[in-house]
Amino acid sequence: MAEKIIVIGAGPGGLAAAMLLASKGYKVEIYEKQSFVGGRNGSVTMEGYTFDIGPTFLSMPEIAEELFEASGRNLHDYVDLRELSMMYELIFKDKKVKMYKDPEALSREIERHYPGNSEGYSRFMNDTRKKMERLKPILQSPMDRYYQYISWKVLRALPQLSLGKSLYSVLSDYFTEHELRLAFTFQSKYLGMSPWECPGAFSILSFMEHEYGVFHPIGGLNQLSKAMARVVAEHGGSIHLGHGVKKLWIEDGNDVKGIITENGERVAADEVIINGDFAHVMTNLVEDGVLQKYSKDRLKKKKYSCSTFMIYLGIDKQYDLPHHSIVFAEDYRRNVEEITKSFTLSEDPSIYIQNASVTDPTLAPPGHSTLYILAPVPNNVSGIDWTENEQAFRDLVLDAVESKAGLENIRDHIKVEKIISPHHWETDFNIYEGATFNLGHQLTQMMALRPHNKFEELEHCWLVGGGTHPGSGLPTILESARITTNMLMNEYPSHSFTKEQTMEEAL
Repeated sequence: MAEKIIVIGAGPGGLAAAMLLASKGYKVEIYEKQSFVGGRNGSVTMEGYTFDIGPTFLSMPEIAEELFEASGRNLHDYVDLRELSMMYELIFKDKKVKMYKDPEALSREIERHYPGNSEGYSRFMNDTRKKMERLKPILQSPMDRYYQYISWKVLRALPQLSLGKSLYSVLSDYFTEHELRLAFTFQSKYLGMSPWECPGAFSILSFMEHEYGVFHPIGGLNQLSKAMARVVAEHGGSIHLGHGVKKLWIEDGNDVKGIITENGERVAADEVIINGDFAHVMTNLVEDGVLQKYSKDRLKKKKYSCSTFMIYLGIDKQYDLPHHSIVFAEDYRRNVEEITKSFTLSEDPSIYIQNASVTDPTLAPPGHSTLYILAPVPNNVSGIDWTENEQAFRDLVLDAVESKAGLENIRDHIKVEKIISPHHWETDFNIYEGATFNLGHQLTQMMALRPHNKFEELEHCWLVGGGTHPGSGLPTILESARITTNMLMNEYPSHSFTKEQTMEEAL
């Protein structure tokens, strides 16, 4: 039995791993640089207004339910989930399209705006349901050996992977209208990618929302992180907030013995699980020359996701706006190329707006509301000087939400405001090049070609989070924790989960 496990980072992947392991009797300690749990899935509170920092909704809640069940707990004893019947509204130049969870309501809305296309929606859901069924075993199992590519689960899934087709191309098989294709492909932004470059297999992203629903936890999605932290503590685990890690403690070339904290303390552990941003950790917490495959020079050559420009506003009124809205640039493809290819700031950005107070009165004082505004932008490889551009881009975004989303005179109603630019993501949240969604999800950086859950270059070192298999996005990050802890516990067979999957079964 491993006597002690250290988790670096209290993001959702690290918290989920710690929760699972602590519930099975492991001595688990989490070291977190920030003063709060959750990382990008944490919260910001300002003068009575509460904001999620990053993710704003939960999809596929059964994954979280299963992790809590495996830890001897019930998710719903900790988190009050509310399903949104209207998942989000899409704002185009000349129309607003409401995307409902109910298939009949959505079909009517599609026919109202795009006659003849509801049949394509039904085909998309039926076809992608089969794709999801084939892909789930891959997303839920380790993929750290090349021979696994010829395993039955992969061979069975190959026809569903849409190899050689982009996400936009896949949706073109179902819808005749460009805007409707965007309605089912904009989710590639969750991976920080363009729908014209994102692999077609990721059509499962929009399917997941339509099939499983979109949920808001009362108090914000940060409540999931806080709930997992509570379970860790209930099982005897420790969370050291405000205790950053300076270096991995490595001996004999590549043997991880524990961590060295920012105050110089050496803390020994049998195993170390890393939930920090992968490229940041490997370029800052590991001495030069230790890594070969993921050396600093090689990491620079990897492909990374876009970044995000965030504006959090406490407002002294309530706008007539749905819980989630997406404002599309008039030339969406040009906007995406500015973000991912030319690395320039757009004059017509696409914008996501969360107006969670229409669902959740706990987030703001009575009669007030919180607005979370996100614009995808290039990561810091672009060289954009955010000190110089932050205010101008903030004003451009606010002008756009005023004119396109109907948030009239918004500046007159701002009581509190916070901005997180790509610069802040890198310096304040330790995110490599400010790439909010981690390593890109090109086929060359997926499955066995992604950093492995049991990290291949260091002994007694494990990965969870968006930088390992199966990838970014909260559901897959939670799956990464399940995969990693299953693998770790299989090395110590005296422990097992209630619903355990052995390595032999996984392979």
